[in-house]
Amino acid sequence: MILDDSLRLIRRYHERGDGAQVQIALAPCSPFSVTTEIMSASAALAEAEDVRLHTHLAETLDEEDFCLQRFGLRTVDYLYSVGWLGPRTWLAHGIHFNPDEITRLGAAGTGICHCPSSNMRLASGICPTVELEAAGAPIGLGVDGSASNDASNMILEARQALYLQRLRYGAERITPELALGWATRGSAKLLGRSDIGELAVGKQADLALFKLDELRFSGSHDPLSALLLCGADRADRVMVGGQWRVIDGQVEGLDLQALIARHREAARALIAG
Repeated sequence: MILDDSLRLIRRYHERGDGAQVQIALAPCSPFSVTTEIMSASAALAEAEDVRLHTHLAETLDEEDFCLQRFGLRTVDYLYSVGWLGPRTWLAHGIHFNPDEITRLGAAGTGICHCPSSNMRLASGICPTVELEAAGAPIGLGVDGSASNDASNMILEARQALYLQRLRYGAERITPELALGWATRGSAKLLGRSDIGELAVGKQADLALFKLDELRFSGSHDPLSALLLCGADRADRVMVGGQWRVIDGQVEGLDLQALIARHREAARALIAG
């Protein structure tokens, strides 16, 4: 049974405390792709093992209609009925909530992972980030998956969040600092982490360094804003927990050409199969 294997993986691989680099969450893809019993049991297991819960919710209007037809409940009501409405949970997308649902999500401390590139690619809608955050729901950013976001690039996702949210709320309310805050502090909060997400005394030594010496950055008056407004897309160096993982734009210890070759072979086999 999937929950038995989930428990095995949690007890073998899940790391706890500051500096943890491998953590497991219970994450049915959507509440509608598994049974109600699995959803409820996942919530109980997450509570017992102190791990987090994740799923995709309120992404499309079709999903809302399906939830009403199958369960007689709107998505947030269903989430509550299976024990998922709480601070342990973070949800991808979170587009189609009404004002009452936004209030309930905020009061519960349930987080929302905004996935702008995916939402734009599939024309799903725009997450009401400002209302959700004002209600108390943590907001972070995610790239969704390769089925709806081929780049999977977090700094580009922050840029898309800036632009998409400006369409909804205007440029004065949605600043580069706000979008970068969602990508860093907000995303750490979604994961229940207080040791990452910002550069501060006592936090993990996680750094992403970008060069701003290309022509596209020339004349930019604010280096922080330039990361998004001028389209930074590739970190020059990345440090995780005090260890350099990317140097001069290359992942340490990775044979990139061999990885690309294996990926192409896998893609060809998938198409042929």
